[in-house]
Amino acid sequence: MTGLLGGAFQPLAGIAQTSLPSCPPPATAEYLLLIRGEDAADRDRIVSVLPQENPVLICEYAGEVIVRAGGFTQLETANAWATYMDDIEGYEAFVSVEPGQAEPIAYQPQPLRSGYAVLVDYDHSLATVAAVERLIDQPVGLAAYQQRPYLLIEHTEDAVTAVEQLEQLSQANFIAVLVDGEQVVRLTEAIAAIATEPE
Repeated sequence: MTGLLGGAFQPLAGIAQTSLPSCPPPATAEYLLLIRGEDAADRDRIVSVLPQENPVLICEYAGEVIVRAGGFTQLETANAWATYMDDIEGYEAFVSVEPGQAEPIAYQPQPLRSGYAVLVDYDHSLATVAAVERLIDQPVGLAAYQQRPYLLIEHTEDAVTAVEQLEQLSQANFIAVLVDGEQVVRLTEAIAAIATEPE
């Protein structure tokens, strides 16, 4: 289960490596995503899934090695990624906040209703996010479909609207798909909130 960090990780025997740095605490107004991988292969997979623009560090926390993803300025976005890592990728993930920060209500992802969902495979690239948003002139969200993250471009009951959106994206050389909305889980309303300046 995802949530705010509070001694949530239980140490794994034999994982801690003294050569690794201790995980730095979050900066002011920053939310950290901490993900537990049991071995190097797990941690490599976690790093490959995270947004490329977010600073990622493999470090030691509470006697074990975890993956630390920084640079989140919105709790909703950090919680959405924690939920994705936990529910879709199968890795225990938590959000850590700066000491003294108020503990907000966690974001809860929701399955879409019936209808059509237009998705774009963005390969975890915020450059693709920005290009799609310029094309359609509106923010895009993050969604999970068949255990993979996608940009959620459109959710509509109108098949004609969905097909037109799909064609617009395909003509612009984006990898777009049209799927049953009930098979899609919306993770966050605006994936662009992930974009932050490097630490």
